[in-house]
Amino acid sequence: MTINSSIYQMIMKKFLTDYALGMRAAEVWKRDYQATGGYLIVKDDGELICYHFYFAKNFEDYLFNNTKLETASERNGFGKIYSENGQQKIKLNLQIRFIK
Repeated sequence: MTINSSIYQMIMKKFLTDYALGMRAAEVWKRDYQATGGYLIVKDDGELICYHFYFAKNFEDYLFNNTKLETASERNGFGKIYSENGQQKIKLNLQIRFIK
């Protein structure tokens, strides 16, 4: 069986974009983006990167190539499977950070 990694890449890009534009852990996500015309990124060296809404794919690519996911320590129960209301769930506690 082969795994089509491009599917996971696409899902991750959408997740990063949704999170960058308003998705938060404590709220149900309704795809209500907090930016409507474009996106402005200020890099550590002061360089500005601007993405217009029409170039959303470029913004997704930038986030995908310039962020990383970090996990919390196991003391917070990270990665543990538990049951809640008859459903099995997994506790994920990820931090999204820009790569320097």
